[in-house]
Amino acid sequence: MIVPSEGEDDLGQKAKATNTFLRYALKLAYRKDENLGSQGSLEVLKEELDYFTVTKAPGNLPFPHSLSWRESAISGKRKGKQFISTEGEGDARIVRLHQDGGSRGRPLWQVKRLNRTVLSTTNTSESPTALLARREMQSWRLVQLEPSALRKPDEFSNPTKMGSNGSHLAAILYRLAHQNGDVAKNGGNSNVCARVANRLAELIDDVRTVSIDRDEKRELLTVNVTGADKTAHAARSLSDGTLRFLALAVLEQDPEVQGVLCLEEPENGIHPARIPAMIRLLQDIATDTSEPVGPDNPLRQVIVNTHSPSVFLQVPPDSVLMALPAEIIHSGTRFGAVRFCCIPDTWRSKSPESHTCTKGDFLPYLSPVLPDDSGSISSTSTRQETSERRPQRKRERVVDLLQSWFQYPPESSNQHD
Repeated sequence: MIVPSEGEDDLGQKAKATNTFLRYALKLAYRKDENLGSQGSLEVLKEELDYFTVTKAPGNLPFPHSLSWRESAISGKRKGKQFISTEGEGDARIVRLHQDGGSRGRPLWQVKRLNRTVLSTTNTSESPTALLARREMQSWRLVQLEPSALRKPDEFSNPTKMGSNGSHLAAILYRLAHQNGDVAKNGGNSNVCARVANRLAELIDDVRTVSIDRDEKRELLTVNVTGADKTAHAARSLSDGTLRFLALAVLEQDPEVQGVLCLEEPENGIHPARIPAMIRLLQDIATDTSEPVGPDNPLRQVIVNTHSPSVFLQVPPDSVLMALPAEIIHSGTRFGAVRFCCIPDTWRSKSPESHTCTKGDFLPYLSPVLPDDSGSISSTSTRQETSERRPQRKRERVVDLLQSWFQYPPESSNQHD
C-alpha cells in the first residue's frame, strides 16, 4: 500500500512517514477454547510492517504509471529493520515496534496468546510510519449509498464528511463551497457546484445548476438541482439513481476523500444508456497515475463488483478480476475458497502468482441463453428428445433473438414464435 506522507495522531500532533510504500502482513490462527459453548478466537502468529525504498518501487508497481506520479507518491530511503517485526515462535514469540530512526525497538508483547495487532495500538506520532499505515487502512470503506440518507437535509452542526451510506451530502458540498472562498449568493461555490452540475448533466440532460439552500430559520442545508425550466428540485424529489450519481460527483471534488472506496453494483438505478457516464465518473474518482499526486489528484483507489455485462464492457481489461470458486487443502482438510482471476495478456497476468480466466468463464455473463418453452434451460439431449413434439427455438442467444426481432417484419413475426 501507498500511504500519505503526512498526517496527525490522536492528539493532533503532526506525523511524517519515513517511507510511504509499505507492505503489511499478518499470519492468523484459530485457537480452540476448551470451555463448552465457546467458539474460540483468532490469534496473531506473525505481524510485519515492511517497506520498499524508492529504488525498489518501479519493480513492485506493475501497473502503468508515469515517473512524475511515482516520484510524488513514493518517498523514503530507510535502511534498517522493519517498522514492525516478529521474532521467535510459540511461547517465545516477541513482536517489536521499531523506531523510524532504525533502532531495534522495544518488545510490546511477549505472551503466549496475542489477540490484538501492534498496529491497532499505534496512535501517537512517536511511530509516524506505523501510525500513517493505520490511518490509511482506517480510511478504507465500503460505500453503500442509501437514497433515504442522501435525501435528508443537514443541520448546520452536522459532520462535513460523507458517511458510508451517503449521509451529509449537503454539508459536504457546503464545506467545499467555502474552502476556496468563492461562495455564491445561494450558498454554493460557483466553481465546485458548476463541476458537479456538469457531471450530473451526463446523467440527466436538462440539468443546469446544482446549489445549496441555506435555511437560517431552521438551520438546515439542502441540495437543489435546477433544470432547464429553471425549477429547483430538492434532493428529496430526485430519483435513487440520480442521488447516487450526485453523491459520487461530490466525492470526486472532495480532496479529503482518500484511500480505498468499495462500491457494490454501482449501476443500480442507472439507465443502461447512462452506465458509461457512471464508469467514467468512478474512473475519475480514482487517482490518475499519469499525473502527480496533489489536491486535484489525491491517492484514491476504487473497487466495484458487478454482474452487469454493460459495466464489464466499459472497463479496461487490465482492471477486471473475476471471482471464481476454488478449493484449498490444508493439513489434509479441504476448504472452500475464492480465487480472483485476471484476463490474459494484461499487466496483472505477468505476475507469477496470478491466475487467468478463460473465455468460457465470461460467456455466461456476456452471452446468456434463453429458456425453453417450459421456462427452464434445457440440455442438448432434452432438446433432441422433444424436437418431434414441439418446435424448438433456433436462436438461443439474446443477441440472436434481438436480431430476429429487427430482421423480420411484424406481419410475419408469428411464424418465428
